[in-house]
Amino acid sequence: MKVVVAGATGAIGRPLVTALRQAGHQVYALTRGGRGAEVARSLGATPLVANVMDRSDLMRATERLTADAVIHQLTSYRYSPPTHYHAPGLLRTNALREIGSKHLVELAQRTGARRYLTQSLIVGYGLRDHGSRLVTEQDPFGRIQGDVTDGIIGALHEAESSAWRAPGIDGIALRYGLFYGPGASESFVRALRLRMFPLPSTGTGYVGFVHLADAAAATVAALERGVAGQAYNIVDDEPITWDTMFDAMAETVGAGAPRRLPARLVRMASPLAAAQMLDFSIRVSNAKARADLGWKPMYPTYREGLPTLADSMR
Repeated sequence: MKVVVAGATGAIGRPLVTALRQAGHQVYALTRGGRGAEVARSLGATPLVANVMDRSDLMRATERLTADAVIHQLTSYRYSPPTHYHAPGLLRTNALREIGSKHLVELAQRTGARRYLTQSLIVGYGLRDHGSRLVTEQDPFGRIQGDVTDGIIGALHEAESSAWRAPGIDGIALRYGLFYGPGASESFVRALRLRMFPLPSTGTGYVGFVHLADAAAATVAALERGVAGQAYNIVDDEPITWDTMFDAMAETVGAGAPRRLPARLVRMASPLAAAQMLDFSIRVSNAKARADLGWKPMYPTYREGLPTLADSMR
């Protein structure tokens, strides 16, 4: 297929372009230009220089392009996920999911692409305690009135809805867990080594992680075999707590165990990060992705995945 990837030089974009090329697909990488275009070429993709938030610029840059699929992986997290609700990177990412999604769906329609995949996240189920049961794609997802993360969840809902409601487009949403591994964990490793990534002393909730290579492989599988109008949870096989992951990550890279601070201090320093660690607890099922996509994680748990991070940093 001829595949347009928006966000091709980001954390998941790079391994995704590589995986698409290895699967025999021709990749066009949407980029703002400069270093991004160079990176796209080094990955074997053809750069398309355009600003996705500027509809006229995007349509002009792709005026003669034909494609089979468009994949939306754009975020604006330059170094690491945001820690505050009004962080500029978070607000820009929300806009990319709301306004940028509309432009990319129109791009898919204009280029003749039938397949459209969008990045989504398991936080869209709501930053609350979901209990001990496994959460599936049948659970409510999207805007939750009164939730302090309403803006984040609303943007995810809009990204998914844009994919599904466009006529002539086979839309698919990929609800990723928290990325880790080479290309995703370096900022956490730096913070751990500097003893600047504290965890709440009261303990943390459960969450689904996914190795970046597995997220890329699942995306290729969804492109090739995903069912139109469906969402897929893309997580590994074992929900774990933040404590478990970051204690293990620190040990893997030779850093000291993360400091523990009272929950109120963590909330003051990083309100959004604290909400995800303290208020959010979710055990997510990947059974549907396994069944429909024929995908299974190469790194089924953090135990198999974390050594890849240590190897990459030697």
